[in-house]
Amino acid sequence: MATTRPTRYLTLLLDCPVVIAAICAAGIGGTFQYGFCISVMTSPSAFIKELVNTTCLQRYGVSLEQWQVSLIWSSTVSIFCIGGLLGSLMSSQLLTRFGRKKILLLNNFVAIIGAVLMLLSQTAMSFEMILVGRFLYGINAGVSLPAQVLYLVECAPKCLRGMVVVTVLTFQCLGKFSGQLLGISELLGTRERWPWLLGFNGFTALLQLSTLTFLPESPIYLLLYREDRQACEKALKRLWGNKDHSRVVEEILEEKAALQYTRSHSLMELIQTKELRWQLLTLFIITATLQFSGISSVFFYAFEVFRAAGIQEHLLPYANMGLGLCEMITSVACFMIIENTGRKVLLIGGYMGVAATLGLLTITLYLQSQVSWMPYCSMALIFIFIFFFTGGPCGATGSLGVEILTVAYVAAGTALSCVTNWTVMFLMGMLFPVLAEKLQHFCFLIFLFFCVACGLYVKFNVPETKNRTALEITAEFERMHSKSGGERKNSTEHGIEANRTDDLSEL
Repeated sequence: MATTRPTRYLTLLLDCPVVIAAICAAGIGGTFQYGFCISVMTSPSAFIKELVNTTCLQRYGVSLEQWQVSLIWSSTVSIFCIGGLLGSLMSSQLLTRFGRKKILLLNNFVAIIGAVLMLLSQTAMSFEMILVGRFLYGINAGVSLPAQVLYLVECAPKCLRGMVVVTVLTFQCLGKFSGQLLGISELLGTRERWPWLLGFNGFTALLQLSTLTFLPESPIYLLLYREDRQACEKALKRLWGNKDHSRVVEEILEEKAALQYTRSHSLMELIQTKELRWQLLTLFIITATLQFSGISSVFFYAFEVFRAAGIQEHLLPYANMGLGLCEMITSVACFMIIENTGRKVLLIGGYMGVAATLGLLTITLYLQSQVSWMPYCSMALIFIFIFFFTGGPCGATGSLGVEILTVAYVAAGTALSCVTNWTVMFLMGMLFPVLAEKLQHFCFLIFLFFCVACGLYVKFNVPETKNRTALEITAEFERMHSKSGGERKNSTEHGIEANRTDDLSEL
């Protein structure tokens, strides 16, 4: 059907210019910051280590040993995850109390303070200012990630939510690529300019402050938390066009009535709710597997593969930028196909593709020193891995917590996903160097197991979510996991096309 083609969904999105503005404004101060912070520390690492040693020498008259400098450097990198975990834990209550848009705006001041500390660190001869700045950047990223997801999902029509949430990944990839690009020696990756590189987050925070201010608050938040129907309908008209959206409002109110909704539940209440144990387990497994997929190990071995393929040392940063560009292009491709393909297909196909690629990469790395052309195969497999990972699990996971949970648990579910992400990221940062040292490239086999296990779990335990309401998905979870196995095959597919038609007619 014409309505199922990717171009049809793109046309519908283009008919909502305010939604596009919301995507850009939320993204530049949201996951762009997150991606930028992940990649930006590689380029100025030597200058920061030099600052650490010089600071201790001038302040205490002590020249640090190499292991001491490495310990402080590792702390500077990993404290970003600790800040992110803290921000995620706070996000649920903040989003419920103050709203999605207001939290995104206020959160920029945390990034600006961190940026000022980064800019002044070299002048003040204080590596501690970089530590505090990274911690503040982590808090900013921990709060902005769930806030951005909720804001965009609640501002977009149901038929476009998957497509819109993929932009969260796109801005993350854009941030990583920007960190790699600005970090080259021709731009900000120099001894004199590296503080400006680390302080770049402050400029993107100012950009979000100057743009998001003029956009509406989430319509769902206005209706369910503020109980302001008039403001909700006004926001819907600004976002979706000047039409009658009363049917959408009634649908939200019906869900509220069906759930006997009184308030937003906390993260602990979500964990303690037995009726949502499968949704909770699904969120945890899929989010954790994003980090256990081997993405860190692939990037770690990328430089080794590039060197073996004959790429000169001074050109390695540009090869790394090629990986970042591949991520960004793949996320755009995922943005185009997700509403047509569905989340479940992307998750299963993506994880199985990643697993197969990891198996082949283990073989090519093992033979790298024995066969002259094998490094080129490894290099191709790295790009294939990024294609499967970014275009599959990474793109499809973003909206999962919002889609499989009802409105009372959405904020808590999004916070849970972020807490899981930050915790596993920190664990991987601690464990991966040990795995790489002990197992070398055979550590890929561990990640292969996680990917296959997650793919099989999704296949047999998770329903498709596209064009379904949270109530329909909850009912499907109950059918799939009921004691009577006969009902498992009876999904609610017949209602999907009708829902899609209704959603398209709203636009």
